[in-house]
Amino acid sequence: MDTLIDLFNQLRDLNTLVATAGYAGITAIIFIETGLLFPFLPGDSLLVTAGLFSAQQEGLVDLNVWTLGILCTIAAIAGDQIAYAIGRRSGEALFKRPDSRWFKQSHLLAAQAFYEKHGGKTIIMARFMPFARTFAPVVAGAARMRYSTFVFYNVIGGIAWIWSMLLTGYYVVRMVPGLEHHVEKIAIGIIIVSVMPGVWAWWKSKTKR
Repeated sequence: MDTLIDLFNQLRDLNTLVATAGYAGITAIIFIETGLLFPFLPGDSLLVTAGLFSAQQEGLVDLNVWTLGILCTIAAIAGDQIAYAIGRRSGEALFKRPDSRWFKQSHLLAAQAFYEKHGGKTIIMARFMPFARTFAPVVAGAARMRYSTFVFYNVIGGIAWIWSMLLTGYYVVRMVPGLEHHVEKIAIGIIIVSVMPGVWAWWKSKTKR
């Protein structure tokens, strides 16, 4: 229990986490969050903080933003591919499962139709939404979204997410010196911005209904 508490404290301390993890640790965290269905890791804020560290000439750790971006992009894309495969495999059993009180084949077929029509937009938007980016590829696999379509939008979404977060942190320090001392506030702002697309989509659907 003490070990788990220490681990969660380190995850909350982004400066220490980035300095300790380095290239391998940051890349692993991105992969675990997207591919191993662990949505409680600080993906957005971690990337922004890593970008901040990369911009510093004399920081706690020597990071090159371009090298880190390439590694994290590969991890993000590979993670979603694995999550899709998990959903695809479990989805095969779901499609053979008879209707029950809590499960309806019609719901799964409706999800499949939704991903066939709006899959690309869903996969890209989910990248910028905590929790959604972990489970969206699983649902896409279970709903049997066309694999070639998923791969295409997975690559676009992965590149857009990783580089937008990293370069936000990287250029913020250069344009506004001193903000590196307010990483937590920047991270909160990033999380709010990440959640807004989902909130807006929910509000629009509620208004239409």
